Amino acid sequence: MKENKYDDNHFFEQYSQMSRSVNGLEGAGEWHVLQKMLPDFTGKRLLDLGCGFGWHCKYAMDHGAKSALGIDISENMLARARVMNAAPGIEYLGMPLEDYSYPQESFDIVISSLTFHYIQSFEDMCSKIKRTLVPGGSFVFSVEHPVFTAYGNQDWYYNEKGEKQHWPVDRYFMEGYRKALFLGEEVVKYHKTLTTYIHTLLQQGFELKELIEPQPSEQSLEAVPEMKDELRRPMMLIISAIRR
Repeated sequence: MKENKYDDNHFFEQYSQMSRSVNGLEGAGEWHVLQKMLPDFTGKRLLDLGCGFGWHCKYAMDHGAKSALGIDISENMLARARVMNAAPGIEYLGMPLEDYSYPQESFDIVISSLTFHYIQSFEDMCSKIKRTLVPGGSFVFSVEHPVFTAYGNQDWYYNEKGEKQHWPVDRYFMEGYRKALFLGEEVVKYHKTLTTYIHTLLQQGFELKELIEPQPSEQSLEAVPEMKDELRRPMMLIISAIRR
């Protein structure tokens, strides 16, 4: 994850115009699913990995959390978070997720939104998260779906008329480095299989609670006709687990 495109001002400006940047959680296509998977925040200490603009930290505090720590590699992201989603009890920390100390049994809930596909080793992250969660603590995260990340370029296959034909899936079991096109620029991501996500959680001592491949909401399908293409392949994967 130590590549940091979000502190490139041109790239960040484009990201800032996305619906999830402008409209917050309600502008995120997966929020109608993720919201239902989140645990009760009352009196809990939250760690948000890859917190971005801080929407989830603010949501947790608004729903009774005792404290929230958001970590992100991007100072551009954190500058927005400290303005748009500041509140007593929230702290924002700028550093790569791999470099945080993850103090033992210091958090009740760990969440991460669309971040772990930028991290090379999911096993290392799970080990650190297990250490920093209290027994019985909740771990909820979303990632780009392995079907979405496998081929690499993250774009449709088009015919000679420029019409979308299908979503390419290739090199599925060849995990690791990919170059994807996002907001018109190349971004480094790390493809992982569904087996890796689930097996790693189980091996690290987590109990799986839910696994959902979110589909667009009925409201978004009605409002944006092009959204129907999102029913042709999964884009995201959301998993919730408990530290045993």
